[in-house]
Order: sequence, then structure tokens, then C-alpha cells
Amino acid sequence: MMMRVLFAIGEAAPFAKTGGLGDVGGSLPAAINQYQGEVRVILPRFSTIPEHLSRQIKHITGFRIDLGWRRQYCGLGEMEYRGVHYYFIDNEYYFKRDRL
Repeated sequence: MMMRVLFAIGEAAPFAKTGGLGDVGGSLPAAINQYQGEVRVILPRFSTIPEHLSRQIKHITGFRIDLGWRRQYCGLGEMEYRGVHYYFIDNEYYFKRDRL
């Protein structure tokens, strides 16, 4: 039986990494995908994602949601990297910054 896993994680190398979580987020999905099933990863689309990777992210959809008193844009992008399918949540208000 194929296992299907969705990792919702704040960091995944090489897209975003400050420490061990980024290492795990970048390597564990590929390992599970290789041996046991289908893995997808969803993480923030930080502005610090290297440009050569950021250019490969394909826009899927965008919409606005109410968060408290403000209406915020939320976008969703995707790409495949080393056999793993990645989704990126796009919101410049929260994720456009110089560092994680």
C-alpha cells in the first residue's frame, strides 16, 4: 500500500533553512518518497528563496482572505524538486523579509 504524506513545514532546504528543521524538511520527504510512497511539502514562499529556484515556482492560484481587520492576499505556487512536489504559500505581508 502506498503511503501519501503532506509535510506542512516552515523550512525545507534548499528553499529556506536556518537550522536542523530545514535539513529535515529538505531530506526526509525525498527519502520517504523514494521508498514508501508519495510525499508533498507545503511551506511559506519566503523572499529569501534563492532566485534560481524561485523562478521555477509556477503560480497555481491567488485569492484574498479576511484575517482579523485586514484583507490579505494569499497565493499558491508549486514546483517539483528532486522528485518531490512542493507547494508554496505566498503572502508578502508575512513572508517578504530579509531573513527567516
